[in-house]
Amino acid sequence: MPESAEQLAVPDPSPTSPAPAAPGAGVPRWVNPYRHLPKVRWAVQLAYVAFLVLVCWQFVRFVGQALGDGPITAARPPAVEAFLPIAALLGLKRFLLTGIWDGVHPAGLTLLAAAIVTAFVARKAFCSWVCPVGTLSRALEWLGRKTLWRRRWPAVPRWLDLPLSTLKVVLFGAFAWSVLSMPLPAVEQFLKLPYNAAADAKMLFFFASPSGTALGVIGFLVLLSLVVKHAWCRWLCPYGGLLGLVGLLSPLSVRRDAGRCNDCRACTRACPAEIQVHARLRVLSTDCTGCLSCVAACTTEHALGLTRRGPKAFPAWVLPGLALGVMLGFWAVARATGFWESILSAEAFRFAYRIMGL
Repeated sequence: MPESAEQLAVPDPSPTSPAPAAPGAGVPRWVNPYRHLPKVRWAVQLAYVAFLVLVCWQFVRFVGQALGDGPITAARPPAVEAFLPIAALLGLKRFLLTGIWDGVHPAGLTLLAAAIVTAFVARKAFCSWVCPVGTLSRALEWLGRKTLWRRRWPAVPRWLDLPLSTLKVVLFGAFAWSVLSMPLPAVEQFLKLPYNAAADAKMLFFFASPSGTALGVIGFLVLLSLVVKHAWCRWLCPYGGLLGLVGLLSPLSVRRDAGRCNDCRACTRACPAEIQVHARLRVLSTDCTGCLSCVAACTTEHALGLTRRGPKAFPAWVLPGLALGVMLGFWAVARATGFWESILSAEAFRFAYRIMGL
């Protein structure tokens, strides 16, 4: 029998009979508690850049007065020694062999030791939270995204990225071999030379009046960084190679819960080193800088987190907190114990600058 009109009619909803709820209605939408972490990292990075600008301004004043004939009233900022990696490596070798801390560039050795310890406790967080070159790389990534890649950065093929990522380790190996092959008397003699004392001013003049070759290399690296995410940090930075190897010993790492992951791949897209985070249970790559961009981009609760070598999770803020705490701690101890300021007087630096023909 045909159905009646009453059977075919759809009942009108009434005020006393609400419509059935949609699936998932009433369940609060998960909000990533670490979504603001990239902005905090920007603030920390820019604060360090502002500090370095102040350091450079003070150092320019000091060098200008040291090269003149009048009195030197400007103080030499010890933090400028962060730009003297070779002197720091040589100082580290002598300290490990003799227990003597470098007195000419003590701050440079302090900062190198702090960066190494930071990598041990917090992976390569020094690169992503402190290093000014890392900040510049991030700024170029932002500029490239706004100008060249308005939608999504093209990924570098893995067959190309993997061998290029080993270049920074090779470069550091070359630096390390040149230092390790020097006998201790040669190291001690070099650290006492006027050339070593004047290395800070020579570095200043290199940046103030770069050669055509230097400008060409810097321009190429800038253009490359607009095309490839963090090209210098991923492929070429020797100290990144060192910190990446030390970071493998760190107990902290980003862990992915495969059962909770929805495979949206937001973590991989956010990674500045293009690590395939969505396909790993733990991010143990030497390219991981501890920036936590992947954790901040995660779209599923508890899918990504910071852990030790076990299931227990830690707040993601622990990693940058450890990194910054180590850096500030080394500075505070070095300054309190007299291992921050150079033993050379302002007049001794003036003498070294003039001997080197500056």
